[in-house]
Amino acid sequence: MLALVAIAASGTAAATRSQVDTLANRATPLRTESEALLTALVDQETSVRGFALNGNEQDLQPYTNGIAEERRLTDAMLALVEDEQGIRDRLQRVTEGASAWRRDVAEPVIATVRSQGAAAGQALVNDASRQQFDQLRATVEALQAEIRVFRNETADQAKSSSNLLVVLLIAATLIVLLAGVALLVSLRRMVIEPLTGLAEQVRAVAGGQYDHPIETTGPPELATLAVDVEGMRRKIAADLAEVREARERVEWVNGQLQSQAEELMRSNRDLEQFAYVASHDLQEPLRKVASFCQLLQRRYAGQLDERADQYIAFAVDGAQRMQRLINDLLAFSRIGRMTAGFTEVDLNVLMADVASQTESARNYAGGELTWDELPTVLGEQALLTTLLANLVSNSMKFRHPDRPPRVHISAVRVDDEWEISCRDNGIGVEQEFADKIFVIFQRLHAKDSYPGTGIGLAIAKKIVEYHGGRIWVAPDVDEGTVIRFTLPVLAGREDEPAGENEPVRDSEVNA
Repeated sequence: MLALVAIAASGTAAATRSQVDTLANRATPLRTESEALLTALVDQETSVRGFALNGNEQDLQPYTNGIAEERRLTDAMLALVEDEQGIRDRLQRVTEGASAWRRDVAEPVIATVRSQGAAAGQALVNDASRQQFDQLRATVEALQAEIRVFRNETADQAKSSSNLLVVLLIAATLIVLLAGVALLVSLRRMVIEPLTGLAEQVRAVAGGQYDHPIETTGPPELATLAVDVEGMRRKIAADLAEVREARERVEWVNGQLQSQAEELMRSNRDLEQFAYVASHDLQEPLRKVASFCQLLQRRYAGQLDERADQYIAFAVDGAQRMQRLINDLLAFSRIGRMTAGFTEVDLNVLMADVASQTESARNYAGGELTWDELPTVLGEQALLTTLLANLVSNSMKFRHPDRPPRVHISAVRVDDEWEISCRDNGIGVEQEFADKIFVIFQRLHAKDSYPGTGIGLAIAKKIVEYHGGRIWVAPDVDEGTVIRFTLPVLAGREDEPAGENEPVRDSEVNA
């Protein structure tokens, strides 16, 4: 019913809109322009009579303007008439009557006044000419009457359509109200009451009565819903039992974890105590052993046999290596535990310190250290200095026997990280050992060939990871080794390192 009413209302509204449009855009303008047309004809007749009285050419100006206005109004009215044949015929009669009056009266009067004078022209303005113009006036009035009839009919149609539209809207409102009442009653009996009962049962289950069964009531849809809710209740009850068991297990595991955490804390305290002992108590006996062995070596060198000198040299070397090993282990254990806090670190300034620290090693090897413009990062300056110094020293130590070592440090930005590379022309690293070199105490060469404790790169890896980065050996390098590591970009810094600029060179050391 609503659909039928809506269709009827749409059609009625469209008709009303069309009728109102006809009334506003056609009928009313036609009425106004018909009155203006009569005024233009009267202006022509008045202008001709005035010219016949005094023969003044200026008196003909309204006549000329009236003819132009008449033609304009006639064309405009023809455009508005459309399919109204009665109005079109009336307008045609007016046009023909006006042309006949001008031909029979106006033009002869004008020509006579111009040729014979005003008196002769006045003789032509007689009762016959006035009757002919009165007939023209009557024709215009008939046109106006036809237009009024057309306008009134259109207004009546628009009024009737509007009244019908109001009736249809009232009918639609009544249909909606009746349907709403019927729907409310049906919903209450078929949906609301059964749903309320189901909701009460669900609230009982939600309140903790997980063993309370859900009864099936109401229409088939609600019965299906009740069955689903009952299945959910059973599943919840089963899961709750499992959760209770799991909670008991979790509580037991938490107790175990707490015990392990306490044990770990005790272990950490023991490790700290060990580090303290290693840094103080173990160092003193080693220093004494190294000192007295060196005294024996200096005092009795050459006085004992060759084997005794060899034994003393072994003792001195062992004590010194033990001291280096203990110092490196202490440095490794302190990374991330004993910190001075992160600050903004200019890696260019830091590289100058690294160049100074590794100067003796470079002088000995005849090597060269260069670096590009490097960024400013957030980190601990001492640790970053140790990181770069270890990488440079490692490159100098594992140099190629046939060429002087060359080490170059560069940086490039990759997304939100600086990727810093340490490139050398040394002996290189096989790809299968690329991860092994960062493991503590892992050595790829005998200590007689390349001295050291095997902790340097492990310290470097721990420093990089402490700063939130990663470190690796670049694969597929033509010559030497390239070790890369990343550091986060400092927030608020958008500057890029001038990687293509002339590299900064350690001017004091050249190959």
